[in-house]
Formats: sequence, structure tokens, C-alpha cells
Amino acid sequence: MIARMVVRNLAHRPIRTFLSVLAVAVEVAMILLIVGLSEGLLLESMRRTKGVGADILIRPSTSSAAMSLSTADIPEALVDKLAATFPEIRLATGMTVNMGEGLQSISGVDWQKIQEMSGGIRYLAGGPLQQPFDAIVDEIFARHQKLSVGDSLRLLNQDFRVVGIVESGKMSRIFIPKATMQELMGWNGRLSQIFLKLEDPSKTRELVEKIHGMLPSYPVWSMEDFLAHVTADVRGMSSQFVNVIIGIAVIIGFIVVLLSMYTAILERTREIGILKSLGASGGYIMSIVIRETLAICAGGILLGFALSFLGEVIVESRFPLITIILFPAWMLWGALIAVVGSTLGAFYPATRAARQDTIEALSYE
Repeated sequence: MIARMVVRNLAHRPIRTFLSVLAVAVEVAMILLIVGLSEGLLLESMRRTKGVGADILIRPSTSSAAMSLSTADIPEALVDKLAATFPEIRLATGMTVNMGEGLQSISGVDWQKIQEMSGGIRYLAGGPLQQPFDAIVDEIFARHQKLSVGDSLRLLNQDFRVVGIVESGKMSRIFIPKATMQELMGWNGRLSQIFLKLEDPSKTRELVEKIHGMLPSYPVWSMEDFLAHVTADVRGMSSQFVNVIIGIAVIIGFIVVLLSMYTAILERTREIGILKSLGASGGYIMSIVIRETLAICAGGILLGFALSFLGEVIVESRFPLITIILFPAWMLWGALIAVVGSTLGAFYPATRAARQDTIEALSYE
């Protein structure tokens, strides 16, 4: 009986019901897409960093784990010094990094050493860096910029020729010769970071301590510790932003449901009076309002999930450099947040309906 009444009440004002459902859906989609974007960018960055295949990372003394590099403060001679000092090192190489347009990093590398350290980088087209103004891009960047081998690419105010397109997930999306970047940026003889690959990876922590003793002013990380610190730091910095978005989403859902249910109660004052005259209790009236709210919320949650998946497809097709990951755990959290916000929004209208005087309600025009 109550279920049929709820359905008919919602169907009686289809536009208002749809707008309420849409508001809850937008609330859920905002939460899932913002969290998915934050986590997606972080995990994609971590995947590329891990893809270089190094065991130890050395960064400038002024850097932190989460800080993006766009400078070079490490003497290049330190690479050979480390390799000569520690026989545990199988391969050592340095890299220069600059943030290009669109927050995409450009890496100046010794291409042969990067290939060896990463275990090989698969070419989808073209070949290795050979000339000073050659560039290699990954498949995602090439697709986004509609680049092919032989095309010109403007980097660091210079025209580079794309000579190779490689698989993604190997440290950077754009590679140019290290010497070229050093010359263009005025970083001659300096590096942004150093990567070390060991003969025996099980000795990583031991060697980290030795190198730190030799270079006390430089952050020396095992790749495992570095990725853990970056993840913790970035999530800590992004959590405040995510919480603000969640708060805004909850307020939107709360206000829309409050206005929708309050308007519905005003329109059905006489109906409520009739129910009370037939013996309906205040709790019975409140249950009808809450059930209507939960029905709206359920529809909004399902529509919100659909909008989230649609948003993920649209963003990744239009902007392939952006990664969104929708986590099942956050889908549950988004649903729970929507239910709590909507229920709170319906509480005052439900209480008002339950407390209406029967005589006044019956005489309401």
C-alpha cells in the first residue's frame, strides 16, 4: 500500500521528481569523477616512474618526494663517481626534466641507457633518438596530438622531429636527448635526478644507506620507498580538495531534496489531513516522505553511476592524457553520502508533515 502511494506521488510530478533524481546523480558523479581523476593521475604517474626499472633514485637537495622537477641541480659527474665507487651498481644514468605545456613532463635522457635500465622499450613506430633535435613520444601523447613519425613538435621553443612512438608507462610521455635539453635550459653539466640499477636488487636498502652517507645533502630513495612517499604526500595534499568537492556535492543534494520534499508536503497538505483522519500516525506520514526520498535517492545513485562511467569515457576519449579510475569502494561511499545527505534534506519536511494539525490540514485549500 505504502509502496504504491510512493510511486504515484513521485509520478504525479514527473519533472520535479526527475530534477531531484538528477541533483542526486550529479552529487554522486561529482564525487566519483573527482576522486577518480585524483587517483587516476597519481597512479598513472607512479606507473610511469616505476616503469623506468631503477632500484634507487637520487634527487636534488631542495626537492621532496611529491615535488615535480623542472630544474637541474645535481652535478653530472656524480653519475660516473657513483658507478666507480659502488660495484653493486649495474647501471647508472641521469635525466633532466622540464614541465612542458599541459603539465606534461619532457625528459632529457641518454636513450640507450634508459632502454637498458627499463628492460627495453617497445617501438610502435620509428626508432631511437639519433640527432640533437629528435624526439620520442609515447602512444597516448601521439594519439592526443595526432602525431606520426616525421612530424614536427614544438618543445622548449624549438622544433623537434618525432622519430619514434613507443609504448606508454616508461617514465615520461616525451623524450629528447639529454645534452639538447641541458643546452636549451642552460643546465650544462647538471641533472634533475639520477637512477641506479643494481646487480642484486635485494641490496637496495643497504646501498641507499651507503650513498646517503656519501651524499648527506641529497635525498636518496629506494624506488619502493619513493613511490610510497609520493603516494602519501599527494593523497594528503589532494584530500582537502576532494573533501571540499564532497562537501559541495552533499550541500547540493541536501538543498534540492529539502526544497523538493518541502514543496511536495505543501501541495499534499489536504492529503495528509485525510490520512490522519483515517488514523495514520505521525510515524506513518514520516515513513511515506522518507520512502519517497529514498526512492529518489536510489534513482539518483544509479543515474550517478551511469553519468560517472559516461564521463570517464568522454574524458578519456577527448583528453587521453587524463586518466580517471572509478573505484568500487568509492562508489559505495558515494552512494552512502548521497543517502545521508538526502535523508537529512527530507527530515524537516517529513517532521513538518507528521506534526500537521488534522483539522487545519483538512480545511487547507
